Amino acid sequence: MTLTYASPPAVGYIRVSTDAQADHGVSLETQRESLAAYALISKLDLVDVVADEGVSASIPLADRPGGAQLLGLVKDRPAQHVVAMKLDRLFRDVVDMLTMTRAWDRSGVAMHLIDYGGSSLNTSSAMGRMILTMQGATNEFERNVIAERTKAALQYKKRHGLAYNHTPLGYVRAGDELHRDRGEQELIARIMGWRRDGISYGAIAKRLNAEGITGKQGGAFHASTIHKIVGNDLHHGDH
Repeated sequence: MTLTYASPPAVGYIRVSTDAQADHGVSLETQRESLAAYALISKLDLVDVVADEGVSASIPLADRPGGAQLLGLVKDRPAQHVVAMKLDRLFRDVVDMLTMTRAWDRSGVAMHLIDYGGSSLNTSSAMGRMILTMQGATNEFERNVIAERTKAALQYKKRHGLAYNHTPLGYVRAGDELHRDRGEQELIARIMGWRRDGISYGAIAKRLNAEGITGKQGGAFHASTIHKIVGNDLHHGDH
């Protein structure tokens, strides 16, 4: 039996990463109401609205509970449109976005963004698809620039003995400066020596735990802890 709709059928998607987003105008209910209003104005039949609550956009759409449900609805039902409040509700990764929207294009499914720089956008037209692709590339570029600047700032602080994040093993913090802790530096020298001898991270952790030596925060050592210590360029050239 083939279902017929008076208006083109659409599926909505709403998402929040944290409870705090409810205080910034992007709560699930706010998004749901916006989607319903948009569908009415655009003469779309909003047959379902899928929600992901407390899920980060960094997780690919297909790997989210609601995202997987959305894709199933698009695949199994004659939905011709996917509606979301903003691009970041659906995607953050440009590769995920381009892969998914191209697949939707091939299936004749258009994506609608209600708030795209103050106006709406949909990929049913070539112009809409071009704008979305350009924006996705721009977003990816901006994230890479931020990552590079963050990395450069971290390296600068390490080179100049400035505090960063949690105080690393081998140092104590005095205001914004890091000062060597003699006892912990000796411990790091032992760890580095064991690694040069070819001893595994896990074996080193077991040795330290057997000796009753604790980590910076007083906990036991693990292979991952040793790996992080050895890989910290703050220690390179010192031992």
